[in-house]
Amino acid sequence: MSDGTLLGAVKRGSENALSRVIDKYADSVCNTIKKTCGDILTHEDIEEVASEVFFSLWENSGSVEILKGWLSSTARAKAKLRLRDKRAEPPVLDEYYSGKSDTAEDMIISGYSRETVEAAIPLLDSPDREIFYSYYYDSKLIVTIASETSLTESEVKERVVASRERIRQYLISQEVFGDV
Repeated sequence: MSDGTLLGAVKRGSENALSRVIDKYADSVCNTIKKTCGDILTHEDIEEVASEVFFSLWENSGSVEILKGWLSSTARAKAKLRLRDKRAEPPVLDEYYSGKSDTAEDMIISGYSRETVEAAIPLLDSPDREIFYSYYYDSKLIVTIASETSLTESEVKERVVASRERIRQYLISQEVFGDV
């Protein structure tokens, strides 16, 4: 069954469809949570956060347009909130991207070291650098950064994506990663 069909059925209140979504995406959601949190969360914490993601889908399915993307971004956001609750800093730029992923956020770089990326961050202009640090190092949500900077959520997202791309292009130009 396609994602669109499943999502439509979930929107109509089908518990069977939600169960199929969970079966199809549980591993992906848990992997996203693991990538976001590294070894900080326990297996039980990860499962609990994944349950929160699927419960949130059930409650908010009416506003979901792209199932896989929504699950991925919600998993990252909920994982960051759990980290904040544990008062732990996520291993944001440690070697936690183990390979290429479908989401734009995960495509920054594959197989980089923290030091390599940190060397490129000063290339960013001041407001973009602070946004980048807030998002990746302080694990702040887009909505929080938007309220702190008086930018819209869309503008913050654009700056995060542009900063990530600028760092990626710099690393490619330095032949750190070749063509990512």
